Amino acid sequence: MKRIERSRRVKVSADGTGVVSHAGVGMLRELAWDTGLVSGISTALADTYAGRWQHAPGRVFTDLAVAIADGGDCVSHIEVFGDRHEVCGPVASMPTTWRMLDRVDPAHLSRVRAARAAARERAWAAGATPDLTQLLRIDFDATVTISHAETKQNAAKTWKRTFGFHPLLAFLDRPEVSGGEALAGLLRPGNAGSNTAADHVTVLEQALAALPEHARPRPGDPDTVRVVARSDSAGATHAFATACRDRGVWFSFGFPVDARIQAIVDEVPDQCWQSAIESDGGIRDGAWVAEVTGLLDLTAWPEGSRVLLRAERPHPGAQLRFTDVDGHRITAFITDIPERVIPGQNAGLELDHRQHARVEDRIREGKAAGLRNLPCRGWDENVAWLETLLAATDLVCWAKLLGFTGTPELAHAEIATFRNLVLHVAARITRSARQVRLRIDRTWKYADAIAEAWLRIRAAFT
Repeated sequence: MKRIERSRRVKVSADGTGVVSHAGVGMLRELAWDTGLVSGISTALADTYAGRWQHAPGRVFTDLAVAIADGGDCVSHIEVFGDRHEVCGPVASMPTTWRMLDRVDPAHLSRVRAARAAARERAWAAGATPDLTQLLRIDFDATVTISHAETKQNAAKTWKRTFGFHPLLAFLDRPEVSGGEALAGLLRPGNAGSNTAADHVTVLEQALAALPEHARPRPGDPDTVRVVARSDSAGATHAFATACRDRGVWFSFGFPVDARIQAIVDEVPDQCWQSAIESDGGIRDGAWVAEVTGLLDLTAWPEGSRVLLRAERPHPGAQLRFTDVDGHRITAFITDIPERVIPGQNAGLELDHRQHARVEDRIREGKAAGLRNLPCRGWDENVAWLETLLAATDLVCWAKLLGFTGTPELAHAEIATFRNLVLHVAARITRSARQVRLRIDRTWKYADAIAEAWLRIRAAFT
């Protein structure tokens, strides 16, 4: 029998100096300052303080956002900055952070959102702006956040037979990096409806207000920025479609595959089906697209609405559904995007709507960064927590856009991977010539990429 040698043990002591872990969080903290998010939140909450503050409310808010990006899922995790005072500066205590959340009441929430919108405008001006000559896509989706305590205010039974909350979120799709910009979020009780049109309209208004003024659609202006709202069938309501049309926004919603759709599938001539396409322009194997607008009564929908079907062979091992026709899975969507706006005709429209599925990735990343658990008992505090989480999502997205586009494996890394590769990097602090230097571990694979990205972000705001 061959003996397996044990690895040599190292001597462990607690006397290290000048070493910090999670050094990469300092990048996000600087970004919050450079974009004006710190000063904007401080101004928004200034009148909630009777005298001078020791920790500016904007600093506390953004520190909590950075802690969430770093993996925190409760308020006490702001203590992640415990050994990083020389990198990050003074950090508020947990009780101070709780008091800040208490101050973000409904009267001040709109101010906080305005401060986030102003920070987005500065980040875009620094180089994080999307191509405004192309479509801006805002993806809407709701998710269930489970609560394990019945004492949380407005927690209720959900449609998934769980207990908790049912927030509705809107993300600006940024396919050039992994993740999107979190434009808006509406916290709702667990029993809130999935297709509540009023909630979708509210989030739409918040999402448009979160965009810089020059990036908002202007109804009737032929030179306006083009924006499309994408949603699954939960957003396919007449009221939401009308609200989009009134605000100069096109829509692309999943359309329920009901008896009407099943009845007309066999009526579509074979020559009317065209092959679906992939994002690289290639043919999608086993999938076809056809328009059936003329076979449906769409008078209740805004003028110019069109319904398209996709028939696709189920993936191997997929369970068949009663809505499948002749062994093909049928899905549908309704849109008012004019012809020739998206290349590829009907197949291009179907591809664009299919890419709405990326919002599921945004929500999954959100649940890996504070959305899985709403930690507060009070409703207003959980609303403030959600707003802080959205700010954390933005900071990570802007950091990737400004600093890591030259390193695709980091720019396209999801939050858990980005956290491990960038935010959790170890470093050493040294002092010379009256300067404090942060020396990232040179043995780390991405040490040079992190240092260069940090300098790029700084240069973007100078």
